Amino acid sequence: MDLLLWITIGFILIGFVVLTSMKKGMERKIAFIKANRKNEENSSKATSVIWWIWCSTAWGIVSMFLVVWWLHNHFR
Repeated sequence: MDLLLWITIGFILIGFVVLTSMKKGMERKIAFIKANRKNEENSSKATSVIWWIWCSTAWGIVSMFLVVWWLHNHFR
């Protein structure tokens, strides 16, 4: 099969596994931030949650781009 297809499938699967494994930790950090609103430690936890959201979004966009790119090359 095509190398681009394997790169696309691998990127999507590995990213999904990583995001799913980190989900519980992020939920705990959000619960901690909500419970302790006036704590200085919240800023670092909030920053990591924001980075996780940005990285999840970037992973989704790159995944969509790879799928479209593969489809474009496959049906050309």
